[in-house]
Amino acid sequence: MAEAGAPFSVLILTLNEEADLPRCLESVAGCDDIVVLDSGSKDGTPEIARAAGARVFERNFDTFAGQRNFAQREIPFRHRWVFHLDADERFTPALMAECATAARRENIAGFYVAPRMQWRGRWIPHCTDFPAYQARFARIPDFEFVEVGHGQRERPGTSMAWLQEGYLHDLSSGGTAEWLEKHRRYARAEAKAHLANAGEFDWRELFSPNALVRRRTIKRLSFQLPARPLLRFIYQYALRRGFLDGASGWEYCRLLARYEGFIATEIRALKKSSQGSPQPS
Repeated sequence: MAEAGAPFSVLILTLNEEADLPRCLESVAGCDDIVVLDSGSKDGTPEIARAAGARVFERNFDTFAGQRNFAQREIPFRHRWVFHLDADERFTPALMAECATAARRENIAGFYVAPRMQWRGRWIPHCTDFPAYQARFARIPDFEFVEVGHGQRERPGTSMAWLQEGYLHDLSSGGTAEWLEKHRRYARAEAKAHLANAGEFDWRELFSPNALVRRRTIKRLSFQLPARPLLRFIYQYALRRGFLDGASGWEYCRLLARYEGFIATEIRALKKSSQGSPQPS
C-alpha cells in the first residue's frame, strides 16, 4: 500500500457504480483527497463513497470533458494535481508512487497514462493497442479537457509528458450486455464527431514520430474505409495479434467489430437525417 497522504487528489466519475466503486476506492486509499462526482445515482454509490472518506458532489452528466472540467473549476481540491478515474478503473501501488513523484513537476500541465485493459480477468494488451495513452493526470487550473467523440482529450497546445505506469480498467465488469449498451451510445457520439470533422485530415501525421498522433490519425482515416467491422476485426485480431490474448481476445475483438458496425449505422442515419432536413430559405 502506498504511503498515506500522496500529494495529489483523485476524481472519480460515477453513475450507479455500487458494484465497481469499492475496488476503485480501495485502490486509491493512499490519497488524502478523494472526490466523487456523481451523475444522479439511484443505488448506494454516494453512501459507499462517503463511507470510504470521499467527498461527494453531484452534477447532471453532459459529456466526460464537461464533467471533468466542471470538477476542476468548481470543486476545491486539496492538491493542484488531480488524477481522473472512472469507477471501473483502479490504481496500482506502482502508479501511486509514480504520481507522487510526478506531482512535483511544475513545467507541464498534464500527463498521459496508459490503461491496462482487462476482459474477464485477463489483461488484453494486443486487443486494446497497449499502450493507448489518455490524458488523465492534470494540473489545475492549467489543464482543460475537450470532448472528442465519446471521450476526451487535452486542449490542443497543452504541455504534456508520459507516465510509465498504468491504471487498470476492467472492461467486462458489467458484462457483455452492458458493454454493448454503452457502446451503442458511444457510437452516436463518434459518428457526430466524425461528420463534424470529416474534412480535417493531414496525411503527414501518419508518419509522425509521436505514436499518439499516429494512432489518432489512423482512427480518423478508418472512417473512410469500407467494411469497417470486418477490417477492425482483422486489424485487432490478426495485425495487432489479438489472438495472443486467448479466449478473452477472441471475444473482445468480435465486440470491437460490432462497435464499428454501430458507428457505421449511426453515420448513415445522421447523413440521411441531414439530407432530409428542410433547407433554410
